[in-house]
Amino acid sequence: MTNSTGHSTVGRTLRLLPTIALAAMAAALPSVSEAGATFKIDDTKWVSVGAGLRSSFRTQEDAAKGGNWTNDFNLDNIRLYLNGQIHKYLKVEFNTDCQTCGNGGEVRVLDAIGKIEVDPLYNLWIGRMLVPAERREMNGPFYSAVYNIFATGTPFESADYNVTIKSDGTSAGSFGRDDGATIWGAAFGGRFQYAVGFFRGLRGGANGDDNILYAQRFAYNFWEVEKNPGYYTSGTYYGKGGDILTLAVSNQYQEDGAGTAADPGTFRGTTLDVLMEKVLPNNGVVTLNGEYKNYGIEGYSMASRLAGGGFSMFEGDAYDVSGMYLFPQKVWIGLVQPFVRYVNVSPVKSAERDVYEAGVNYVIDGHNAKISLSWQYGDLLTKGLDYSSTASGDNVNAMNLGFQWQI
Repeated sequence: MTNSTGHSTVGRTLRLLPTIALAAMAAALPSVSEAGATFKIDDTKWVSVGAGLRSSFRTQEDAAKGGNWTNDFNLDNIRLYLNGQIHKYLKVEFNTDCQTCGNGGEVRVLDAIGKIEVDPLYNLWIGRMLVPAERREMNGPFYSAVYNIFATGTPFESADYNVTIKSDGTSAGSFGRDDGATIWGAAFGGRFQYAVGFFRGLRGGANGDDNILYAQRFAYNFWEVEKNPGYYTSGTYYGKGGDILTLAVSNQYQEDGAGTAADPGTFRGTTLDVLMEKVLPNNGVVTLNGEYKNYGIEGYSMASRLAGGGFSMFEGDAYDVSGMYLFPQKVWIGLVQPFVRYVNVSPVKSAERDVYEAGVNYVIDGHNAKISLSWQYGDLLTKGLDYSSTASGDNVNAMNLGFQWQI
């Protein structure tokens, strides 16, 4: 299962509309604070628009076919964003994505958030939004340090288990999003950041009693304070955020959040993540990301899992570590950033799997424009999300070339 979870922004929202649409909007608004970006209506009201694209080519060794290689061109994301402020304390965010890009592509609602932002200490978002989770989910694909962060990463939370939202006991959201509410804020000069959410979680099936999914994320910034919209995060700041050292813990819990109607189980997922980014005296930037997950399910017998069906969340341990170095010398129009990464997944009563990755990012304009080339090797590429006792797969090689544009 591939994933294209991600977040949009207010402060860093993408800004693009076709020329005709921009002209029409400009004619309807009293003033424009920044051409093609933010449309100012009055002293408190404004609207911003934007778009983002991620597209890749992937080739992977197929051991079952004598070592032949697959060749796949992928439209990973195409997103349209709309953000606005209605009142000093009231904002709105609406984003779409191609949530079935691999099957022709259908533009669907990604985020639809009503925001009450009163004070740095306490704010409330309601609607469809990211469920508070580990940094990888809060980064999303557009603000992660590695292009393949989801496709060959650690197991997903409940809201990222399915590509589409359904009510048949097989879905608890889509692309890390779910319907609910999140209270978030920061204290102690912004160093302590929190997000506490309440969501629908699993729809139908095992959750016949409509139990709520509870989600929390708590982070502490030991060095510079990370600056992101809301409770979103970034996997790197390319040295623009100063020296960063942030430790965070997140947890999700839902009674009857896994299994089947006849054999429900209670889901808990706990994650610890860390980001360290250091700007060296030569202006080079070292970035380290680490993540550890422990997932558990109480109930939902192994016999039911092997029989298939229902909501079979991962149970076990997993971790993901990566390191990269951004050279300070510009090469043509961008900077070179080589990286290495290792992912290990150890399910309960299923085969362990891992993947090694090495590559290079060509950073043209931070997260707005970059190209990534990487090599991967491991059996996580073949075992994937099969956590049954019979899971098997070969160690294979893969290459990925990814392009990311935002404006």
